[in-house]
Amino acid sequence: MDTRLILALLTVSSAFASCHRASKESPSDMAETVDVAIPTVENVTLSNVYPGYLTANSSVDVVAKVNGQIVTKNFESGSMVQKGQVLFTIDPTTYLDQVKQAEATLATANSTRDYAKAHYDAVKKALESDAVSKMEVIQAESAYEQAEASIKSATAALADARRLLSYCTVTAPITGRVADGVYSVGTYVSGQAAPVVVTTVYDNTTVSANFAIEDDIYHDIINSLSRQDSLNYNKVPVIFEEPMPHDYTGEVSYLAPALNNSTGTLTIKCRIDNPYDELRAGMYVKVDLPYGRLDNAILVKDASLGTDQRGKYLYVVNDSDKVVYTPVTVGPLFHDSLRVVEKGITAKERYVTKALLKVRDGMTVKPHLVK
Repeated sequence: MDTRLILALLTVSSAFASCHRASKESPSDMAETVDVAIPTVENVTLSNVYPGYLTANSSVDVVAKVNGQIVTKNFESGSMVQKGQVLFTIDPTTYLDQVKQAEATLATANSTRDYAKAHYDAVKKALESDAVSKMEVIQAESAYEQAEASIKSATAALADARRLLSYCTVTAPITGRVADGVYSVGTYVSGQAAPVVVTTVYDNTTVSANFAIEDDIYHDIINSLSRQDSLNYNKVPVIFEEPMPHDYTGEVSYLAPALNNSTGTLTIKCRIDNPYDELRAGMYVKVDLPYGRLDNAILVKDASLGTDQRGKYLYVVNDSDKVVYTPVTVGPLFHDSLRVVEKGITAKERYVTKALLKVRDGMTVKPHLVK
């Protein structure tokens, strides 16, 4: 037999066998395998994360109120100090002299008053026997009253001199952690005319996270509170850029009485206990503030959502394993990876979770259910 004829018959036979095998393969065998999931249904607490910063429970400037040279500094910068603890002493020489001078002036005034009183009593008695004139009595009484006034003035001057002397000892106004001293020993300060800040003490037993929320979130919070949604504003999660040795939560302690018209925001403070003394004023912080609840919310993986000119959509796989392009209305993000779907799918429908570019509307697929 001709070799070319044999080759032709073999080719036709092979093609016939291939067509026969292809006819036995069903469309489902040729379908693309895609991962699908069923939406999660949960009661969701809605929250937003806001950036803020920490402030101390209180911070008080320590000031020098007298003139003089700093002669001692009695603390280590950054250490804890107690209320009333001596932090600085200022040379008291000038003010000791003023106290001594005021004491001497008061002593003189007391002596003058005693003499004036005795003289006044004497002329009053002499007037009874007409030994003196009434004018002399009036003059003696006036001298006595002036002496009394001099005592009051001298007493006030002595109190002022002692007060200035007390300012030579600079003490901590509150218990807290003290900042570095602005002035060192030997520095001359002029604090009598205007107080001079020499350091600051910070009370960090509690700190406050300060941040601002949007106008609409404020309305959501108020509405949620009126519905008694059981949002916990006593333990609001607080997040730091770098993990801290301990976890912290804050209690909402202040809402500004008015919104900022230029920004449309409202200032809020969360008080945070600082039992380990780890938190410092000025630290950057994030506050995860709850503002509402959704019962039986439908949640899908945020990465499964597509976006086009009509908005957000999902690829849903129906009972016939065909892909259906499904527009959806979405809500807020939950736990960073799940998205609330407000409208578009039910809790029992399957949706494509990944490989969105491989599927299209109407396509038959092999769904592989994943959690």
